[in-house]
Amino acid sequence: MYEYDFSGRVVWVTGSSTGIGRAAALAFARFGADVVVHANQSVAKGEEVAREIERMGRRALLVIGDVADSGAVEAMAERVRETFGRVDVLMNNAGSLIKRIPFEEADEAIWDRIMDVNLKSVFLVTKAVLPMMKPLGKGSIINVSSIAARTGGGTGSFIYAAAKGAVATLTRGLAREFAPYNIRVNAIAPGVISTPFHDRFSTPQMRAAYQKQILLGREGTPEESAAAALFLASDAAGFITGEMIDVNGGQWMA
Repeated sequence: MYEYDFSGRVVWVTGSSTGIGRAAALAFARFGADVVVHANQSVAKGEEVAREIERMGRRALLVIGDVADSGAVEAMAERVRETFGRVDVLMNNAGSLIKRIPFEEADEAIWDRIMDVNLKSVFLVTKAVLPMMKPLGKGSIINVSSIAARTGGGTGSFIYAAAKGAVATLTRGLAREFAPYNIRVNAIAPGVISTPFHDRFSTPQMRAAYQKQILLGREGTPEESAAAALFLASDAAGFITGEMIDVNGGQWMA
């Protein structure tokens, strides 16, 4: 009944140099989209993603900057306006645990940084994109939350979990506000996905323990999370807004 076809559409995926964001950027390009690739620290890897998209015959624009900084976000949005003049799909994927820290050792600085990277960034980038999306008369925004939003997070990740819980709530609030513009807002909540995120923040022992909690008995792949985002952005999900798809192999049920 529906086929994924993003021909003629522009998709901006934040944090798309590695992991889930990279997989999503490449997936959207495979189905015809021109893609705004975003990187902050992993610029060389962002350049690789952009080149791969161009090899598919699609246009790619690499923007570089901190999505938690309003000035950087506006500068990136201006480049998108100058290059494409529109954004049909926004995937707010950028985020980081920053560091694992027990509550009693946490201070205001680490609280602010984790909240900024994971929550404020969604506010800032969405704010910058909305003027490019509203005139189109339709659009799709996909925010990336986490299973941590439901569980409270693993060891030392309570601030990250709180931020991702707020992303889930923000998704529902924006779905209400943007419905009159025919802009749908949804989220995905990945579980344990085989990405540099867990290579950096989870020990092998932690990952083995997580895997025992997953009904399907393995970690997910970035492509499996990207597939959920593709669906939510597609016409097949045209009557879905304010929802969150869990991509965790049944871990939340365990």
